[in-house]
Amino acid sequence: MAKLRYLLILPLCLFSFSGCFGSERINDGSPGSLQAAEIITGADQTDLYVKLLAAKRVGVVANQTTLTKGRHLVDVLLDNKVNLKRVFAPEHGFRGEAGPGDKVQSGKDPRTGLPVVSLYGSKKRPDPEDVNDLDVVIFDIQDVGVRFYTYISTLHYVMEVCAEQGVEVIVLDRPNPNGFYVDGPVLRPEFSSFVGVAPIPVVHGLTVGEYAKMVNGEGWLRGKVKCRLKVVEMKNYDHSMLYTLPVRPSPNLPDMESIYFYPSLCFFEGAKVSVGRGTLYPFRVFGYPGYSKGDLKITPEDIKGVITDPPYEGKECNVVDLRGKSDTILREKKILIEWIIEMYSSFPDKSNFFNNFFDKLAGTDELRKDIVAGKSADEIRKYWKSDLETYEIIRKKYLIYK
Repeated sequence: MAKLRYLLILPLCLFSFSGCFGSERINDGSPGSLQAAEIITGADQTDLYVKLLAAKRVGVVANQTTLTKGRHLVDVLLDNKVNLKRVFAPEHGFRGEAGPGDKVQSGKDPRTGLPVVSLYGSKKRPDPEDVNDLDVVIFDIQDVGVRFYTYISTLHYVMEVCAEQGVEVIVLDRPNPNGFYVDGPVLRPEFSSFVGVAPIPVVHGLTVGEYAKMVNGEGWLRGKVKCRLKVVEMKNYDHSMLYTLPVRPSPNLPDMESIYFYPSLCFFEGAKVSVGRGTLYPFRVFGYPGYSKGDLKITPEDIKGVITDPPYEGKECNVVDLRGKSDTILREKKILIEWIIEMYSSFPDKSNFFNNFFDKLAGTDELRKDIVAGKSADEIRKYWKSDLETYEIIRKKYLIYK
């Protein structure tokens, strides 16, 4: 069995994605040839949205992914003399330097001098006074297409407060790297939290712009308010494409493999299972100390700027090594709950396997109950089917891209 012990503190730059913008089309579940036309994101269409911002007071929700042609959107807006009043920072911060779950501090951006309002510290939504002196708020963040990834929750709350204060929201749309399938339980209202606000499945198959249109159109904002919303749509994109992100969207999603496995493996954040946080392989392995079927040994450790106190810190874990196997997701196009079932069935202390976070991630308590009851993956998926069919009808109304 191979053995890995990760002790080095690596510079954060090593966790950025290699390569540049790219797209491949999926045919019959497999990657196809490169597309001739490069995807043009909403942020890349500078002339279009700068015109919309003329003589307006502007805020922007941004992080390290808020780039256009290699430059940060904030710099582009300032160069175009946009009256940029403040930046709103989501989980991981404006510059993407905060670890998972770390509070993000409000203050001033040292590079631009702009005020930064944290939306992942003492509050998750803006206060009315944060937006009531603005005419428009721009949202431009790269999402990964999973309900419990918190950037769309931030968008949801920003839209609510802006709607209540009469402030327009402009979404600069970006590809969904997991946008080629829809799967998982649909969130029940009683399980709503910051890792799941709206009644959508775990893998929702929407771009951020499509999500914004859906929550607005379906009346899912607080008090059923309607946000004045514009979406700057992409060019040359559809949901059958694979898209290689140019920048890591958060510290523990360092490459495309981790992004593809994330919808299936993040459930283990609600259980006594390591997903490789604190190693070189976050969301590409899973296991626990003493697991008999693992084919790799890891020992999670703190990594500065990436993770503090990872599960099983300092303890050797036997894990399943998924590196080089992401074609499984591309082929199956579904959440592989077989892995959750296997971990539960093999865990020696089943009464302590799940924690209180699991149901929030699932958006229901049914998944946990079915696993405990010993149901098979196919049996568990049956209860998703009806809700997914209803969701797909709603989803079609708001799709911008094929």
